[in-house]
Amino acid sequence: MGESNKATTPSNAGKSMDAIVALCKRRGFIFQSSEIYGGINGFWDYGPLGVELKRNLKDAWWHDVVRCPPDGPDGQPIDMVGLDSSIIMNPKVWVASGHVGGFNDPMQTCHQCKKLLRADHVLDLLWESKWLMSLAEYLDGLTNTDPEAQERAQSWAKKEGKKLAPGLAFVRGDAKAISLLIIELALCLPSRNKLHPNPPFCPYCGGDLTEPRQFNLMFESHAGPIKDDDNKVYLRPETAQGIFCNFRNVVDTSRVKVPFGIAQVGKAFRNEVTPRNFTFRSREFEQMEIEFFINPDSAKQWYAYWRDSRYAWWQSIGLAGENLILREHDKDELAHYAKDGAGTSDIEYKFPFTAPGFGELEGVAHRTDFDLRQHAQHSGLRDKLKYFDQDLQVQLQSQGVSKEEIAKRSKYFPHVIEPSAGADRGALALLCEAYTPDDTRPSKVYMRFHPRMAPIKAGVFPLVNKDGMPEVARKLYRELRGRFAVQYDAKQSIGKRYARMDEAGAPYCFTIDGQTLTDQTVTVRHRDTQQQERVSIDRVPAFLAEKVGSP
Repeated sequence: MGESNKATTPSNAGKSMDAIVALCKRRGFIFQSSEIYGGINGFWDYGPLGVELKRNLKDAWWHDVVRCPPDGPDGQPIDMVGLDSSIIMNPKVWVASGHVGGFNDPMQTCHQCKKLLRADHVLDLLWESKWLMSLAEYLDGLTNTDPEAQERAQSWAKKEGKKLAPGLAFVRGDAKAISLLIIELALCLPSRNKLHPNPPFCPYCGGDLTEPRQFNLMFESHAGPIKDDDNKVYLRPETAQGIFCNFRNVVDTSRVKVPFGIAQVGKAFRNEVTPRNFTFRSREFEQMEIEFFINPDSAKQWYAYWRDSRYAWWQSIGLAGENLILREHDKDELAHYAKDGAGTSDIEYKFPFTAPGFGELEGVAHRTDFDLRQHAQHSGLRDKLKYFDQDLQVQLQSQGVSKEEIAKRSKYFPHVIEPSAGADRGALALLCEAYTPDDTRPSKVYMRFHPRMAPIKAGVFPLVNKDGMPEVARKLYRELRGRFAVQYDAKQSIGKRYARMDEAGAPYCFTIDGQTLTDQTVTVRHRDTQQQERVSIDRVPAFLAEKVGSP
């Protein structure tokens, strides 16, 4: 598996998200989509390093859960097959899944600036708003019962308020509108004590918000030459339904028996009204999902297995410190399809923009048999979508169970355990975890990726671009690039080349120098410690393979 990040990685609470975003642009990890035209909110492009990082994450996931999954809780090898379903499906799929009728978020509109906001995001956006931060500075040192608080608020309204919060009622001239609520919110800002779950103030201009109303998050399009309701289709909001729709096809064409899983990596689309926090909440994103089909009687065992194994997997690729937690959902949080299940939990990561709180990285849920039943009913296939459990039939026969009872119990809708992760959120978590300020380096920062995730596994340098060193270095580079993602660099000083590799997160650098030409050894520089050692040039491929591990 190679080396991993240690739990000593600094907490993300002290990291600057602006600095991370700047590095992503500077070094080619992530760019704003269509940036030359001013960009488009909620869409992102992965640059040369970013696409390698995200590919490494997806490849590791596919290798570890599809091609080489571990044994299950029963000690037997897990059956897992892959699928790649289409982005656009028959619109009846989304009626059956409940997305057409129920995939809604409560929305609010600002009467003043006309911005549309998700009601459940308003408070979080308020904590980040410039005008509330500015007001909090004016009220610093006061309490909400201090008579001076209103006087300072009025002073702020005449100065900063006109520019930062033109929509706020008392800024617009209504002196009576200075409420205890707005003062209390400003005073709560340092601790982000969420006393008011439904604040009536727009986070952008301070204006008055409408009552929440429902808004469907699916992107609509049309398939065919005529743009009418008969040809309406949707860009899929999740990859899971493609798996459920192909359940019977997979069972009929593959040698799989319950328990088994179907895995898929693919794009999904949600028309987020307020996409924010870099790639964390985007309108186009990529999911890594498993639908694991089980006998209902084994739900608790399999739910606990997938919950714990998925948490351990994220730890194994470098998120092993205090920034990662496993959180079980409370009963009142459960989705409708999971209320009668064995449980739902989230693997959460402390991003710099959520600190000291956490944001969801992957969810693991017992979805019961909700989805298969829905598709069985809406497609008209009904019992034809049930699974015939031949092993269970034989077991029941040996127990002397009646034929009627055997027929009833051996054909059923399997229950599902669903581990669903975001590839983009995973890549973002790896970026945030890897970002390590270090004033001792010329770059002042290095990306401490787990070697398995690192976009570039090694840099290969000639110490100087003469005296036969470039020829030896290029030969080594050609040998390594057949197996690893490596980069050849002969430009500028060796210190600047190390700095570039530090910001790219390459765990090792191999330098060909004068000594190489005499004793056939190279200098290996370790990214995390900056220590150097000599290694025989013919042992470099084996050295790198040992350090970076499997795909």
